[in-house]
Amino acid sequence: MSVAPYPDWLRPPTGGYTADDLDRLPDLPPHTELIDGSLVFVSPQTKFHMRTMRALERGLESAAPAGWEVWREMTVKLDLRNRPEPDLMVVDEEADTGPGQTSCLPEHVLLAVEVVSQESEARDREAKPRKYAAAGIRHFWRVESDEGRPVVYAYELDPATHCYVATGIFHDRLKLDRPFPLDILLPGR
Repeated sequence: MSVAPYPDWLRPPTGGYTADDLDRLPDLPPHTELIDGSLVFVSPQTKFHMRTMRALERGLESAAPAGWEVWREMTVKLDLRNRPEPDLMVVDEEADTGPGQTSCLPEHVLLAVEVVSQESEARDREAKPRKYAAAGIRHFWRVESDEGRPVVYAYELDPATHCYVATGIFHDRLKLDRPFPLDILLPGR
């Protein structure tokens, strides 16, 4: 019995991968991200994750003003060594470069949303928000599970410090005026 060799991309190049490498590497698993030059593979998502994403996506789509679109499963090219994939983004429609597009730039992103999974806690709570803020993404939501119910932590970028500041914690209903007026009923268990 012969065993197939490992793909070459399992051995990173000296200095790590670049954001453009994600489009060139063959046979990467779906939803592969690049964090600090390293490939990050995402675990299968839970029912909590799927239901929360669906509710937020529908609510954002119905509230987004003209000129803005809600994107999922798309990476944002923060810099040469970072290309994460937020769970959801609100993106300027001018960011659309056509059907073959695989990423967008941070200056086109108004809001990045991360639904925290057990395997992604450190990335979603620490690394990604810090990187999104440094790249100038104005709004960030982190969504956690409280016994199967979503809790949304909303943040806005402080332009003086280039760090996020909390603007609210939402348990049953997400009602905000910024980045645009919205009112989303959060799903139960």
